[in-house]
Amino acid sequence: MNRAKIRTSALAAAAIAASVSLTACGSGSTGGGTGSGGGGVENAKVAFLMPDLASTRYELADKPLFEAKMKQLCPSCTVIYQNADSDAAKQQQQANSALAQGVKALVIDPVDSAAAATIVKTAQSQKVPVIAYDRPIPATPADYYVSFDNEKIGAMIAQSLVDHLKQENAKGGLLEVNGSPTDAAAGLIKKGIHSAIDPSGFKLLAEYDTPDWQPEKAQTWVSGQITRFGDQIAGVVAANDGTGGGAIAAFKAAGVKVPPVTGNDAEVAAAQRIIAGDQYNTISKPIKIVAEASANVAYQFMKGEKPAGKTTLYNTPSELFVPTVVTRQNINEVLFQSGIMKASEVCTGAYAKGCAELGIK
Repeated sequence: MNRAKIRTSALAAAAIAASVSLTACGSGSTGGGTGSGGGGVENAKVAFLMPDLASTRYELADKPLFEAKMKQLCPSCTVIYQNADSDAAKQQQQANSALAQGVKALVIDPVDSAAAATIVKTAQSQKVPVIAYDRPIPATPADYYVSFDNEKIGAMIAQSLVDHLKQENAKGGLLEVNGSPTDAAAGLIKKGIHSAIDPSGFKLLAEYDTPDWQPEKAQTWVSGQITRFGDQIAGVVAANDGTGGGAIAAFKAAGVKVPPVTGNDAEVAAAQRIIAGDQYNTISKPIKIVAEASANVAYQFMKGEKPAGKTTLYNTPSELFVPTVVTRQNINEVLFQSGIMKASEVCTGAYAKGCAELGIK
């Protein structure tokens, strides 16, 4: 689950505007493409299938935000929500169950991007449109793909780290902690990371593809690299906040100084680590943007319409939003002044002092 520091508030506003532009009006059917048979959508069902519980975002943000937008668009519609808990076979069963219940659209963030091709084929054979969410499905094109630009995320977090290390005249090499090898979005992030670190002048000491994005597995791997490379490690490019948190835990457990570590997802725990100085950066990609955009797209499909993509990825009409790099320098503006996070939820206990230093209130 995307170069230099970028615009913040204006960019987020633009992304939100782009999301809103997807909203469908009226209740007529225009037909075309994989459809749900057209007609009215009163009392219709839509599936929202998320991949895992390792990332807290799915239960705390994606689900309620998608449900709220669908309720706004179609008060009588029902969202069938399921989380596969990192089990591709379980997600297949959940998709089959949703199809058996007569959903008119299926939104899926796949556990395994390759395995999800079967879900796409099955749904499309029943004329049920599939919206790939957050993670793409390369092997069999879905009807639409909504996400932040994952390759850009990788490039941005890595370039931000490289720029910081050069500014600090750091010596040594880098560890790279990638996401799950079964996640196509992780592959895009990995590609973006390499685009920044390969020409950076910093040696890549070692890299690891983290099974199921599990923080514990990332921690175990980084622990081994600390033993192997010691103070040669100048920084760690971690593909998300969970693996970044695992990397930081490994350094603390080893009793050595924590080098700059990246992240992605702007989880509350990551914001706290940045405020405390333990994590160097994360990526703010307001989930509200993609959750609402996917609801808009699903609703259009449910009415028998065929929403146009803003770009194409893996032969799939797509909408890719641009995220924002967050460091200690701009965390107040990007996460708190914007309303994405509340100080009362983050600036607790040991983090209160750091928040005060940064003017977060």
